[in-house]
Amino acid sequence: MKQLIFTIACIALFASCRKLEQPNTREFTEEAYWRDAQDALDALTSCYENMYGDGFYFGNEALSDNAYVAGGGFSGVSLIAGGSYDPSHARVREEWGYHYRAIRKCNVVVLNITKVPQMDETLRRRIVAEARFIRAWAYFNMADWYGSVPFYIDLISVDASRTIARTSRDEVIRFVLDELSAIRADLPVNVDYAEKDRGRITRGAAIALAARVRLWKGEWDLAAQEYALLMNGTQNGTYGLLGNYANLFKPANEFNNEVILDLQYGGGRTYSTQRSFLPQTVALLRSVLVPTQDLVDDYIMTNGKGIREAGSGYNENDPYTNRDPRFNATIIHHGATIVDFEGRTQTILTQPGSNPATNSVDDQGASPTGYYFRKHYDPTAPNYNSGLNLPMIRYAEVLLGFAEAKNEAGQLDADTWNKTIRALRIRAGFTDAGATEFPAGATKEILREIVRRERRAELAFEGIRAFDIRRWKTAQTVLAKPVRGIKVSSGAFNRDPNGYIIVENRRFENPKHYLWPVPTAERDQNKNLGQNPEW
Repeated sequence: MKQLIFTIACIALFASCRKLEQPNTREFTEEAYWRDAQDALDALTSCYENMYGDGFYFGNEALSDNAYVAGGGFSGVSLIAGGSYDPSHARVREEWGYHYRAIRKCNVVVLNITKVPQMDETLRRRIVAEARFIRAWAYFNMADWYGSVPFYIDLISVDASRTIARTSRDEVIRFVLDELSAIRADLPVNVDYAEKDRGRITRGAAIALAARVRLWKGEWDLAAQEYALLMNGTQNGTYGLLGNYANLFKPANEFNNEVILDLQYGGGRTYSTQRSFLPQTVALLRSVLVPTQDLVDDYIMTNGKGIREAGSGYNENDPYTNRDPRFNATIIHHGATIVDFEGRTQTILTQPGSNPATNSVDDQGASPTGYYFRKHYDPTAPNYNSGLNLPMIRYAEVLLGFAEAKNEAGQLDADTWNKTIRALRIRAGFTDAGATEFPAGATKEILREIVRRERRAELAFEGIRAFDIRRWKTAQTVLAKPVRGIKVSSGAFNRDPNGYIIVENRRFENPKHYLWPVPTAERDQNKNLGQNPEW
């Protein structure tokens, strides 16, 4: 799958380049396609093409309080995070079109595959199930960002697309859950795929996405039941935690059994996004996608306490010592080292006045917060173009989701803790009992804070946080305050009363910004779409 994805260079609605006898028309006809199983697989490959992209994956992080994008990079996500956007905004427009291209491609596969003669029925059902998953994924994203959206599962005509009204969010989500349930029996478990098909959608992915949707809906018991299907036994796949957290994001460990669904790269499909989040002395490009001080502050100490808790041992003058081991695996800070693309070890200095000053906050090409991302760095990438897969659902998320669902249902006990939070922290490298043992007597509210903080640390820079703060309805708090960088004692910086750099002020209006507006270009073509409240 990794070598196959995106190798069809002249697809128009999935047409293959080898169809030399195709009629001279503007569209690829039924007579010129759907002649064998390879046609169906090629069409499905194009569906995978539109499942997601690295620009959305990484850019989503800056739609949360985890990251900041300087300037207009990543389709201007900083304007959205700062509350200064409108229905014509690039990312608002691109997200809409991207998912509807996926939906149409998937509809083509589902509605036409029966035209392939003498096709193995098991393969046919599997291809349809994969396409239906991608379509469900697209509709879930659309409902999450926009609320009510146009819904169709046929090959809608251009005229119909100009008159279709929006379907309620609840109905769309009901469809998503029904689809994810219906396709499970036709999807292989992860260990049943041949090596050439590694990376395809599995039964485990359908269950994990359904659980994520249940969590999004606040259906705690149902979410826990779905997660349990992946935690108990191997009937739905064989999953577990990789032994070393940092190794999860290295090329040598792709397709490990912690990955349930990842965005496939390699072969002809690569990305150079790492040049935007690494120090400029490493990637030779301006650093524009960078971590925030708020993310840094949320990593607990090795004794399990938050940095502001009594007895944490946190020293503001030595802020990076005795922190959650996942911190250094995710973020590069002042004094951290990194082996660059040439095999040289660099010490990254970010405080103003550092010598050399190339990576410090007072250099215009450096991170404005004084931090850089390390996770997803691929030092093997030729000419910075990485083929490293990007995880979209990991088994760690299953454990975190199960813990959250159990806590919200008032059922997070020591046994659940040991299976979830403790397991993740032991894997991360915690040894202090204060971090690993169940906090007996803790209230539901305290446990909620612990679980959410754990989720943030474990999944940082994996595009999850923006969705979490919106479903928790905390975006109105965490996105309504300044983006902060490192603490500095001198220089021409805008600083808060404690000396931390203020990079940007943000604004989030409740309820307006919990839904994106319907793009202007879409409403210009279809007057029946209407608009979300307050837009």
